[in-house]
Amino acid sequence: FLKKIKKNNNREWFEKNKPVYLQSKKDLEEIIGKVLTLTSKFDKDVVGIGPAKTIFRIYKDVRFSKDKTPYKTNMGAHITPGPKGGDLAGYYIHIEPGNCFLGGGCYMPMPDKLAAIRQEIDYNFTDFKKILAHKDLKKYFGGLADEEKLVNPPKGYDKENPAVEILKNKHFVVMHNFDDKELLKPDFAKYAATAFKAMHPFLVFLREAVK
Repeated sequence: FLKKIKKNNNREWFEKNKPVYLQSKKDLEEIIGKVLTLTSKFDKDVVGIGPAKTIFRIYKDVRFSKDKTPYKTNMGAHITPGPKGGDLAGYYIHIEPGNCFLGGGCYMPMPDKLAAIRQEIDYNFTDFKKILAHKDLKKYFGGLADEEKLVNPPKGYDKENPAVEILKNKHFVVMHNFDDKELLKPDFAKYAATAFKAMHPFLVFLREAVK
């Protein structure tokens, strides 16, 4: 479905193929449901969350975009405590032909939340380094993604601060790319939940920082 909508991103095609989309969405909900069941065993903050709450809409908001195509060409789910779209650190599954990945953390946190995360890292840098250096996290995610880092230290922090390079981050996320075929395997939910378990201590740190 996603391969086809990339070539036919218009309302006429979508309406004709809506049953295919609805089946794809149903398949995704089934997958996310299995991931949630496994993830809730080690992360009690996501117990009781249903898959429908986590999945993003296929419809794009084109009001402020130059690209006026009406539909996304990817599907995804954001598993996070609290209301949908909440700002507590969570898990993310991105499904897009040739660009599938698992991720998690805090992406584009609001200024007050960003300040709180930086402060927590500054105060507890030794603990944060241990979390990032854990073999399971490194196995799946390597380390923090460094997209859009500041050039200079954030306001209030000295360039000699031992945590300064991490504090320059605007986002605090980790990512793990996987092959499209992985998604079709019977044990994909276990594969995703195992990666999420490796990420969990990182998320706990971020959640505590903003509470």
